[in-house]
Amino acid sequence: MARAVFGPGRITYHRVVGADLLYLIIGLTFVALYGFVALGTPEAFTNLPALHGDFAVAGNLIYFSFVTLTTTGYGDIAPLHPYARSLANVEAITGQIYPATLLARLVTLELAHERDSS
Repeated sequence: MARAVFGPGRITYHRVVGADLLYLIIGLTFVALYGFVALGTPEAFTNLPALHGDFAVAGNLIYFSFVTLTTTGYGDIAPLHPYARSLANVEAITGQIYPATLLARLVTLELAHERDSS
């Protein structure tokens, strides 16, 4: 999907939806990574119940991931373990770089299309 979003060609509705879905996939990937950390270290996050070998609290991880990805940062769930903190940092940086890179790429593609059309 990333190849289709960032590849050459016209900017279409489907390409924009693909870019949005890619952003959501990034957030869900971090949910899984946070889940692995929480399974290995039950005290890795504040205000997050222990997983006990299942993903019953996956909703909390989804919430934390997207709050981090968008850098909203309410602070009700916070990473304590170094792995969790590192992942949160990487996710926050990715959450800022992805939209900027996407916007720059889409503008470049549209300008190239207009230049080739004229």
